[in-house]
Amino acid sequence: MSATDDHLGALRSRVAKELAEPVRPGIAWLAEQVAGLHGDAVAGVLFYGSCLRKDTDEGVLDYWVIVDDYAAAHTKLGHAAVNRIAPPSVYYLEREYEGAILRTKYGVLDRRAFEHGTGLGAHHPYVWARFAQPARLLACRDAEARAFFETCVSQAIVTFVARLFCHLPDQGGLLRFSLPAFWQTAFRTTYDSERRPEADETIVGNYHAEEARYDEAARLALHHLARTRYLDEAMEHPRSFSVTVAPARLRRMRWRWRGMRATSRTLGLVRLFKTAFTFGDWVPYVLWKLERHSGHKIDLTERQRAHPLIFAWPIILPLLLRRNLR
Repeated sequence: MSATDDHLGALRSRVAKELAEPVRPGIAWLAEQVAGLHGDAVAGVLFYGSCLRKDTDEGVLDYWVIVDDYAAAHTKLGHAAVNRIAPPSVYYLEREYEGAILRTKYGVLDRRAFEHGTGLGAHHPYVWARFAQPARLLACRDAEARAFFETCVSQAIVTFVARLFCHLPDQGGLLRFSLPAFWQTAFRTTYDSERRPEADETIVGNYHAEEARYDEAARLALHHLARTRYLDEAMEHPRSFSVTVAPARLRRMRWRWRGMRATSRTLGLVRLFKTAFTFGDWVPYVLWKLERHSGHKIDLTERQRAHPLIFAWPIILPLLLRRNLR
């Protein structure tokens, strides 16, 4: 095995272990329920996000369902067609499990788009920005699918580091940075690309939730990028790195990011419009979020629930305008 393979191989081994870590029983059960809605086309379900960081199934669980083909994964032809436009399409599902309601907001993406979206050839950060962070693989179909996810998630980490280290300050192409500074700058940058402003407290908390994991992942990715000549040089110091890149190339990296940011923001608006058609019964989700934020139960009449776009706005809209229901 070459020196290049050593670092990428170590990263993949770490990812494989991470993807296989257990989750709370309700989370695994709901992933199976979601997978069942899309049949044999499902290669696996990835669980990630705030509920994973907090080790809870209270809230809205974030899943991505990776499928072989949209046509095979959707019973409605319209949904298959729409999913090809700025994928993934997002759906909402509630199920009762052991007397409690479990909720998920999940995306459906095909294997080809997932593989491309985690790689250096991706035109926007929507996929790799999510799966450079910790995830769990649930409802995995077989060993071949597991190997596919391990490869893609490893590549997401490499892409995340490759695309975002350039935002750190440099002196003539020399960047000296701590790993916490890298990750926190990178999180802030990718949130901004999706119009998702996050407080510094949240960004710092994301990093500290898995500090050792993030540092090791960045370390392996930076060494791999240097070995493959994406970077001119990467030198490791205690909890920091020195990275050298030709100044002209560094400028091109930063200009490229501006284009990726613009693409990401545009696609984000398209996905928002799509969600109005794919999300399903959004009223329970909105009410639950509002009640969670306000601490007050909101009662709608039967007519308001049946026709929320016509009759429920006098109640829902003022609350929506005062709350972030992302």
